[in-house]
Amino acid sequence: MTENDRSQVRSLADLTPEQMTRFSEGSFSDLIGLKYTEVSAERVVGEWVVSPQLHQPAGIVNGGVYCTVIETLASVGGGVWYGERGSVVGVNNNTDFLRAVREGVLHGTATPVHRGRLQQLWQVTITDEQERVIARGQVRLQNLPAAD
Repeated sequence: MTENDRSQVRSLADLTPEQMTRFSEGSFSDLIGLKYTEVSAERVVGEWVVSPQLHQPAGIVNGGVYCTVIETLASVGGGVWYGERGSVVGVNNNTDFLRAVREGVLHGTATPVHRGRLQQLWQVTITDEQERVIARGQVRLQNLPAAD
């Protein structure tokens, strides 16, 4: 997606999962290979393939990858819900690492816990191909009203 295309996007809610993946080209989540498979105000789902570039020195996925995916999926969901009212930014990310992974495809699913006037709270679960929970987290988002 070109910079001109990005500037034409009025709301993340207008994007399909495929368009959201293209919208993210060149971003940090693109570097780790995150692809969106579902994008709505009620649920955001993404997946990525574990590669050695995502490993820490012990040969397992770096915890920062999980934090990135959790923050990204929650922020997209929060942004879709907040829509044209403004934008959202993460103010807290709490991630638990539950199982080590060396390879395979991982899936992240974000769902809202609370959506208020000023803040939102989203929970995100990351699972492997056997649907085992690998990591889980929650992200608090600040709603930033658009300037009039």
